[in-house]
Amino acid sequence: MDNQGTEVYVTTRRQLRGIAESFIAGPQYRSAGTIRLAVRLDGFTGVSIPVSVRGTELVWGEDATALTGTVGALAAATDLDVGPPDGAYAIADALSADAVLDIDPAAAELIHRSLYAGGYALTSALPEQHPVLWPEHFDVAATDDEVNYGVSPGDDFHPLPYAYVGPWTSRIGVFWNAPFGAFMALDPSHHVDRLAAEIGEFFERGRAES
Repeated sequence: MDNQGTEVYVTTRRQLRGIAESFIAGPQYRSAGTIRLAVRLDGFTGVSIPVSVRGTELVWGEDATALTGTVGALAAATDLDVGPPDGAYAIADALSADAVLDIDPAAAELIHRSLYAGGYALTSALPEQHPVLWPEHFDVAATDDEVNYGVSPGDDFHPLPYAYVGPWTSRIGVFWNAPFGAFMALDPSHHVDRLAAEIGEFFERGRAES
């Protein structure tokens, strides 16, 4: 992916994280007391309220609308209690009402594919755990024996999707190649089944190395 493509991807990633935070996690936290989200093949959804992102659409109940225009106009089109989950964690970068959404379909598809593959790999590698999409960092993750396993669609550490293994206490060795533990960049060209297999192998090695 060239620099322009990366910029488009990062814009979409940040905006989808903001949508997850303010349109799903926030309303859900205020109505049901949880910020946990779940990944889907075509997006992500609340676990306690019927609100989801599917592709490049916001879906609530029987209604849906494209993720376009300003955040304020999108909020006005819904009957949701829009806003981040204040009190659940420190809100760092909430979407402003006048922010104009610019969701690139290809970037959104890569994000959805990567997160879904991560969720599937977590279920396979850690069958006793339940993968959660956390809105704060927009990563799908699970914890086992004081080690965090997950997939991020990107952040300041690495702008594109990656898998990680993050032990609560630092480890030393070739496998541990990141400040938080170990990371593996995901290939954007790989289909979801191949990504899930690669991520699963990475998690299994992480369990062995831990």
